[in-house]
Amino acid sequence: MSAVDLTTEYVGLRLANPLVVASAGITETVDRLRRIEGAGAAVMKSWFETDRARTSPTPRFRLLRRGMAGFRSTTLYSFEQASGFDLDRYAEEVRRAKDAVDMPVFASANCVTDAGWVAWSRAMEQAGADALELNVSCPFGPQMMGQVGAVSEPAVGARHAVPARRPGADALTCGAAATVEQEMQRITRLVKATVATPVATKMTPQLANPVAVAKTIEAAGADGLVMFNRFTGLDLDLDQERPIMHGAYAGHGGAWALQYVLRWISASYPAVSIPIASSGGVADGDDVAKLILCGATVVETCAAVVLGGPGAIPRLLRGLTRFMQAKGYMSPEEFRGKACARILESEEVDRRRLAVAAIDEAACTACARCARVCIYEAARPAGDKYEVVAAACSGCGLCQQVCPADAIHMTSL
Repeated sequence: MSAVDLTTEYVGLRLANPLVVASAGITETVDRLRRIEGAGAAVMKSWFETDRARTSPTPRFRLLRRGMAGFRSTTLYSFEQASGFDLDRYAEEVRRAKDAVDMPVFASANCVTDAGWVAWSRAMEQAGADALELNVSCPFGPQMMGQVGAVSEPAVGARHAVPARRPGADALTCGAAATVEQEMQRITRLVKATVATPVATKMTPQLANPVAVAKTIEAAGADGLVMFNRFTGLDLDLDQERPIMHGAYAGHGGAWALQYVLRWISASYPAVSIPIASSGGVADGDDVAKLILCGATVVETCAAVVLGGPGAIPRLLRGLTRFMQAKGYMSPEEFRGKACARILESEEVDRRRLAVAAIDEAACTACARCARVCIYEAARPAGDKYEVVAAACSGCGLCQQVCPADAIHMTSL
């Protein structure tokens, strides 16, 4: 079997492979970085300018398992905040990491003032960080730090009391999309004017038009894009009728996010010339291959390593290598962005009825799932088995997807 070369160029740096461990608790210290060596690079846990965000509540992780019977999903829901270090200590950890590990080390930050961004970026350059990742994302600024005031008194006749945020707390929220976009662009320019170290700007997924924003960040001088930060979400405790963790919103990520990331990287790759780091949704090596096919230069992963431990890194790389060997690819460059030209516009999709479902009688277990999901009533009992009436079948394919016995296939018309 032919050997493959996973070496990847990203923001002017040479990485041993395209897998990057994303900013999280697993990358906070030198000792933890040593455990994940084998990745192409690592982004150290973000430093926050505001002291309050350097302390995470306890507990801060939940695994949300939900869905319909037989169709379950798992979400990593977290209220993990910033690195616990002050700026000097954070810079020292970057400096120590550069001496202790062979892979490139990126520094990451979320600041709330221009002075904070300037001080951090200069300190990171002096500490020897290989690149800077700007966590200029959503939520950020005052909202991320949880600066929420006391509950207001309800007005006369009002049905509800609502939290009164401090002045300015809503200025940089996800709802103010134009402001978020302008801040990502402005801060990118500011940091690029401050240091010569490569800069990658991490985008929020909560945007109206990620492609347009990616282009503005490139125009601001970014050396790379990271798509995306985690979504901000909410889950409720029904007994207490309040948020499940610490009365607040929290980040949520996991394998479910992959399709969103694929969609916007595939649209952005042809529109920008700087490299894209994907972030979100990676569960196995096939996911890594899909992201590169859609245009990612490197693939950041967090939940897979948090839940699977450091062993997730060689597992993901083995999966990517298997894909490449099966396809005859010698390097990621050979198939990067290859899928983009094959994605059709909605108007180009062939909408003819080209296939109908058929049930293999020998394999059918008569579980009736096909009949349950068929709104066309095409799947019907036939003795002690089921069959599909072709004239009634629309060819939607759902019955094939739910069949536990793999007894249904689509037959060409």
